Amino acid sequence: MSEHRIYKTSFASVYRLYVAKAERKGRTGAEVDQIILWLTGFSPAAFAAQLADQSDFRTFFAEAPALNPARTAIKGVICGVRVEEIEDPLMREIRYLDKLIDELARGKAMDKILRK
Repeated sequence: MSEHRIYKTSFASVYRLYVAKAERKGRTGAEVDQIILWLTGFSPAAFAAQLADQSDFRTFFAEAPALNPARTAIKGVICGVRVEEIEDPLMREIRYLDKLIDELARGKAMDKILRK
């Protein structure tokens, strides 16, 4: 079975869509960045380097310095699938991020999004 095409997609190309979605709903790009940094453990400089390098999703998550252990508290449905039931580890990480961006766009408080 071939791997999903999202794994080879540039993270930077999807990042722009995350920011656009958040801004359409009255949120900011800085909030999107805060979510991504919380989830991955990247510093702002390292995150900017990932965007500049056009890293694909596989590389982006493989190079994440410290995936947040609280991410396992992310539950719910994204794209018709329960996040906690996704077996492929990389796809689960991608869907965790999608779920957090959805929560941001729906107006959820940042403390709740970041599972504080």
